[in-house]
Amino acid sequence: MVRTSYNDLAAFAVVARVRSFTRAAAELGLSPSALSQTVRALEERLGYRLLTRTTRSVSPTEAGERLLATVAPRLAEIDTELLALGELRDKPAGTVRITASQYAADTLVWPKLQAVLGDYPDIRLELVSDNGFVDIAAQGYDAGVRLGESVEKDMVAVRIAPDSRLLPVASPAYFARHPAPATPQELVRHRCINLRLIGSGVIYAWEFEHDGRPLRVRVEGQLTFSSIDLSVDAALSGYGIAFVPEEAVREAVARGDLAVVLDGWCPPVSGFHLYYPSRRQQSPAFQIIVEALRYRS
Repeated sequence: MVRTSYNDLAAFAVVARVRSFTRAAAELGLSPSALSQTVRALEERLGYRLLTRTTRSVSPTEAGERLLATVAPRLAEIDTELLALGELRDKPAGTVRITASQYAADTLVWPKLQAVLGDYPDIRLELVSDNGFVDIAAQGYDAGVRLGESVEKDMVAVRIAPDSRLLPVASPAYFARHPAPATPQELVRHRCINLRLIGSGVIYAWEFEHDGRPLRVRVEGQLTFSSIDLSVDAALSGYGIAFVPEEAVREAVARGDLAVVLDGWCPPVSGFHLYYPSRRQQSPAFQIIVEALRYRS
């Protein structure tokens, strides 16, 4: 077999990740036709079709999925090792790709990094919002952000925020029309504001705990958002009960614009953590990002 080049595998991995020759070509600085020829030549050398192509979409075949799962982490390791050579330069450089929920990206990750990146113009940040669970290795990310309890055991987890709680809140005007629930089960009789997870597309089931007993409740209501900010705004406008992070409504609750219910059913959960593979060699640029995000009590 003719030896397959690193560039061909890297090109395939980008197309498989973004599922578009046009977007992949823009990312790689190639023309779509040249990129298509590169991937087709790779398929011919391997003797397998790696991508299913239609007029509207591109998706990996079973062989493509297997190859992507195998080579993507190794390509990332090679890229990281090459970037580590930046230690020989005066300034850290390179691209760091992070996936985080919209809420974490807007309120935590970007505010912290915004204050740092101005000092390192050669570090490029790609921050992608996704409320679902992401395979960071397969998707080509350097790191992700999740609540600590959701981070897999084989990942390095760096705390970037304190523990927090999700609280059911609504406006006093709403509770004047609808008596406040005494238990989570009573939420099914209320107008609730649902949250749809972007990555998986599922609607989040509200999670509670009392005396060590967990409870999940699926609620109904007129509104469903994929944004915490919109959920809070709708609650402030009297559309129903939203289940949102405590820090997102702390000021509104203090002002009396929102009221908390079921407080005793809402224990703290492990705060947001930055996570990445334990085998990852940290480049200087990545180390700066980690230290900027690290939580210091």
